[in-house]
Parts: sequence; C-alpha cells; structure tokens
Amino acid sequence: MIKEFKINVSDDQISNIKSKIKCYPWSSVEDNSDWSLGTNKKYLKELCEYWISDFDWKKNEKLINSFSNFKTNVDGIDIHFIEEKGSGKHPKPLLIMHGWPGSIVEFLEIIKPLAHPEEFGGNEEDAFTVIAPSLPGFGFSGAPNKPIGPRKIAEILNKMMTENLNYKHYVAQGGDWGATIANWLGYDHFNNCKAIHINCLTMRHPEGPQTQEEKEWQKKFDNDQIIQDGYRTQQATKPQTLSYAMLDSPVGIAAWIIEKMHGWSDLKNNNIESVYSKDVLLTNIMVYVLTNTFNTASWIYFGRREEGGRYFPKDFKKIVIPTGIAIFPNEMSEWPPRSYVERIFNIKQWTEMEDGGHFAALEKPNLLVEDLRKLTREILIENDSYTKFL
Repeated sequence: MIKEFKINVSDDQISNIKSKIKCYPWSSVEDNSDWSLGTNKKYLKELCEYWISDFDWKKNEKLINSFSNFKTNVDGIDIHFIEEKGSGKHPKPLLIMHGWPGSIVEFLEIIKPLAHPEEFGGNEEDAFTVIAPSLPGFGFSGAPNKPIGPRKIAEILNKMMTENLNYKHYVAQGGDWGATIANWLGYDHFNNCKAIHINCLTMRHPEGPQTQEEKEWQKKFDNDQIIQDGYRTQQATKPQTLSYAMLDSPVGIAAWIIEKMHGWSDLKNNNIESVYSKDVLLTNIMVYVLTNTFNTASWIYFGRREEGGRYFPKDFKKIVIPTGIAIFPNEMSEWPPRSYVERIFNIKQWTEMEDGGHFAALEKPNLLVEDLRKLTREILIENDSYTKFL
C-alpha cells in the first residue's frame, strides 16, 4: 500500500527547538579560531542566531511538500519517498539515495531537471521518473527495530522499487551511503537494477590493492582517515551513547553535521557559505532534529560493521551492470587508481570533475544531472533500444 504524505510541523515544535537554542551555554565553549579542532564556534553561533531569528522552516516544508511525497511499508518499515514522474513516453526509473549526514534535502534542486529536462534546456528523451527515499532510520522514514547495514537496505529498497512501486527495472544513483547501497544493488539485485552511478567509493575489493600505485593509494587513504575516523568509530560501535546528548540539543546536532559539511565540501576561502546557504544547511539539520532520527540514522554504521565492513565477500564477482563513476576533486577521501575500480565495476563512464566535493547533488547539481543523463544515453545506444535497457 502506498499512502500520500505531507510534512506538517507544529508551531509548538518549532518554538521548543528555538527555546533550546536560545538557552545554549555558549560561554562554556572554548573559542577556536578555525575548524582544526572541530566545528568553529564563531560560525556555529552565527548560524544559530540566524536559526532563531530568520530561518523559516515552514517555507522549506512547503518546498518539500510541493513534490509528491508518499510512504509505503517494506519489511515492516514505513519508507518515505518523493516520486516525480518523468516527461515523455519512456522516462527511465531512477532511484537516488542520500547518505549521512544528508537527507532528501540534497535532491530538491535536481529532481525537476532529472524528471523534466525539456524545461531546463535539455531533451525530453533524457527524462527520468525520480524516486528519492529517506533511508530507513533517516528523516521521515521509519526505523528498523535494530541496526541494519547498507546491504540489507539495498534489499529493502529493491523490494520497494520492484514490488511496491512496480518498477521491475531501474537505475540507481548515490553518494556516501547511497553509493554503498548502489554497490549492493548492483551486486545482489542486478536482475532489477540495470545500471548504477556513484560519486563516492565506499566499498573495497576483498583482494586489496595489487599494483604499486594501488598500494600507495591504500597507505595514503589509511593515513588520511586517522583524523577522520572519530565520528565513524563512535557511530559504528556505541551510537546509543552519543544519541542521549544529541537528541536534546539542536545545537549539538548542528555542530556534528556542520563539521562534515565543512570538511567534505569544495569551499572557497574556507567559507562554508561559498557553497551552501544558511537555509540549506538548516533545512537539512532540521530534518534530523524534527524527526528525532539522529540516533537511528547513525545505525547504518553499526549495521555495516556487522555486515562485514567495507569489503565485498571473499568470493566476490565483478559487478556486471553498467557503472558510471563521477569523481569530484574534494571528495572526503581520494579515489583509488582506475585499475582498482575496474576490478569492482563494469565501468562505462569515468568522469573527473574540475570542482565539487562530497555532497555532489547540493554542490554541483548541474554536473551531476548531466553526468547521469550521459551515462543512460550511452547505455541506450549500446543496447540499441529502450526495451533492451529496461
């Protein structure tokens, strides 16, 4: 069953959040002049002042509700999703998936161009029917009764696409956890998922690096992750402990999320607002705050560890479906040499972008949209017809 869904946050909820922000004990937090110790106090305080005085949640709620929002139950979990039917006779079903600390807010600017390219200077033949879910445990979706990982989430979303929505064949796109889920869709559900497009490499080949170049990349990656692993280790091992503090502190949630938006994005002059407006940052943060999902959204880290971590199974067979790779230069971690990626995927498109970072749909929406269109065009040409593709 598929039910229509509208977000309707009460004024009392918003007032309660603002009162907590107003009461935050800023004087107890040490001043840090940059972002080297974590979220910069000066900027966070500025953001929170805007949050209290100028940020209009209802305006952004109206924007989300301007899309067709639904909920459907899969394996006992209510999954929220936006569905935008594409233009023309044969729009290609496209599942787009966010990660952490993201949400469907990442996709609000690309849904219409993907679904209706002719309205944005493109060709109707490139149209997708876009399905953008909130991942289980995130935002407006329900949560499982215990942590699950990306492989299980891939199973749930494939079931949603094929059984609940009746899209027997589709394309999947993702960054961050969305990329991980796309990997598992390509690996486990290739009869339904006919192509994937990813802008982040999160999985690893079980045989590890082979060439000297690959080994040097692995060493550099391991060194780079030393300073990054704090949040990941906490969320993969003891997520519940962290949640007690966060669930009662909008400022705490904002600080935790803003640090990643700053550190993983392609900023100019170290200025987060060279890429994101305060409204975009706060709308994404509010999804976590309003839905009380900070805790369950972190469960995916715990779930992946239980599923086996970054590595594909030891008996791994190369993912055979067509794969598009979009490399943005300020990704949170450097991509390995193409030789390594070739051993995992059937690469049909390899695009190295001139700029952009981890949150591609927010940072460089036009580049991401065009890269997706290009991939599916190439696959259609190679397969000679739409019916062979889907």
